Amino acid sequence: MSEGAAYRAHIAIIGGATAGAEAADRLAAEGALCVVFEQNDRPYGKVEDGLPAWHEALREKEYGLIDSKLTREGVHFIPRTGIGREVSFDQLLNEWGFDLVILANGAWRDRALPVSGADAYINRGLVYQNPFIYWFNHHTEATYDGPSYPIHDGTAVVGGGLASIDVAKVLQLKTTCQKLTERGIEQDLFEMEVDGIPTTLQKHGLKWEDLGLKGCTLYYRRRIEDMPLAEAPPGATPEQIAKVESVRRRILEKAQRKYLFSVDQLWSPIGLLTHGDMLDGLRFARTKIGEDGHAVVVPGEIQNVEAPMVISSIGSIPMPIKGLPMDGEFIRLDDKEHGRVTTFDNVFGCGNVVTGKGNLVASRKHSRQVAEFLAELLGEDASPRADLESLMAHVREQQAAAEYDGNYHDWIGRVSAAAKSASPQ
Repeated sequence: MSEGAAYRAHIAIIGGATAGAEAADRLAAEGALCVVFEQNDRPYGKVEDGLPAWHEALREKEYGLIDSKLTREGVHFIPRTGIGREVSFDQLLNEWGFDLVILANGAWRDRALPVSGADAYINRGLVYQNPFIYWFNHHTEATYDGPSYPIHDGTAVVGGGLASIDVAKVLQLKTTCQKLTERGIEQDLFEMEVDGIPTTLQKHGLKWEDLGLKGCTLYYRRRIEDMPLAEAPPGATPEQIAKVESVRRRILEKAQRKYLFSVDQLWSPIGLLTHGDMLDGLRFARTKIGEDGHAVVVPGEIQNVEAPMVISSIGSIPMPIKGLPMDGEFIRLDDKEHGRVTTFDNVFGCGNVVTGKGNLVASRKHSRQVAEFLAELLGEDASPRADLESLMAHVREQQAAAEYDGNYHDWIGRVSAAAKSASPQ
């Protein structure tokens, strides 16, 4: 469909990663014009920096999927444009005149560790998952100027999802490499990630016990079977739920066998252990799963865990956008299934911004579900309320401000080459 063609609707999509690209692809196929606003140079979101560097094959596959969807006819890409930063949310609805706005801006901030006063110790014993993984991916680059995170044996990780397992893997792989270096053995970390720590040590005639490492421990407030490592289908039967719980346990046990971290289930952080201006560990309360399925504290059962470093990996939350109603840390929704935002009849969320899960499959699935709902909501005879020429003038003006000439593949190649040149050869 050419720029002069008639579209069923003009849709703004905030965020160009997995969820945003899926929504754009689906709705453009249904005859909508989709304008995708991306805050960064590249639209890959947490696929790029939420995953540790060893996920190369998955990352490249996801990049290819996103690229193919953002270059579909009827999709216009605008990089370097944050909503609430370069363009306000109010402008999208009123000045630009979009019929629908879809929030696919994911979950970019770490959820706060739920212990009063904890954030006073950020980078003084407390580290959050997102900056930690970003550091791991980029700390060897000449241009990296963020915080440095020395790796400590015996670190306590608070979490329970796939991202927290990645954090534990970074810790275990880095401390193992450090110990091997002390013995004069230079071991490639990424090869060890593939082979696992026991197999790698065996090649060098060593066992884990020979290194004198304690290893990190992952503390989870629910049962291992409750870890969000595999998704149960909607309306799952008790038999299906039991099967998914078994899969979750097997996933965790496989990771533990390969990377040798510990897991302590049914503990929730309730207090800080401090020394001067440093965090020295956490106080945990025993929990149990209540009748409603939530974790509740068991009175009187407490343990103090001393640790040289605490990494919080309990999930991520979306960046707030002025003009959107919030329910605590999350966007307020009337209908989570379809992502309808409270007080609006034309603003919807999809993917991680709704689910809160850093899971690509779950994000894509939810975005597809929302897009299909919106295609039906528009109806067969829908037509845009705003003039296409006026809207496209705004699009071209903002693209120019971002130094983007409309050639997506050239742009991605150029900004990717610039990023690569900043890395050590």
